[in-house]
Amino acid sequence: MRLGVLFSGGKDSTYAAYLAKKIGYEVSCLISVHSENEESYMFHTPSIKKTEEQAKLIGIPIIVWESEGKKEEELKDLEKAIILAIKEHKIEGVVTGAIQSVYQSVRIQKICNKLGIECFNPLWQKNENEYLEELIKNKFRVIITGVLAYPFDKSWLGREIDEKFIEEIKELHRKYKISVIGEGGEFETLVVNCPLFKKGLKISSFKDFGHDNSWRREIK
Repeated sequence: MRLGVLFSGGKDSTYAAYLAKKIGYEVSCLISVHSENEESYMFHTPSIKKTEEQAKLIGIPIIVWESEGKKEEELKDLEKAIILAIKEHKIEGVVTGAIQSVYQSVRIQKICNKLGIECFNPLWQKNENEYLEELIKNKFRVIITGVLAYPFDKSWLGREIDEKFIEEIKELHRKYKISVIGEGGEFETLVVNCPLFKKGLKISSFKDFGHDNSWRREIK
């Protein structure tokens, strides 16, 4: 089956693409919606424009669709991007990185039903602690590019998801009920290297924006 991956460049969509290929699906393209709304309900936004560089490292074509990011309206942009992928790459379904978010999964499934294609969610309901360990085991280098909840601050930007990170995020979960994988939007990530990449993503420079417990890093 030919699939398109709904791709943000973060850990969930990239790992979902990795699992889809590992299972044996043909990943024909990546589909990335770039939202102007930093607080988008549907889409990852910090350093989102790096998806095009990541696509080159993976060696798979990417469809980029710009969106104003208006709530619910941005779903129409996603649908248009998927329709283009069907037309240009003959995909028969999409891969998502949804894990716990019913809001996202229901809306994506609805689009797929409308277009008559499959929706593959390889991470759905996966144990969150096991998932983080899997990322490290499978040589995924993932950095934090956005934080949006107490007690996070600017110092978390650029942190890599490693064993120390896992220990600390588990403690924050115990104290503040923060999702250890950022499923509630508490933090955002960028994959800088993984088995899908021909080589690692080189970060030449970056700029940080924010205040208090809300920060984002834009990779140059």
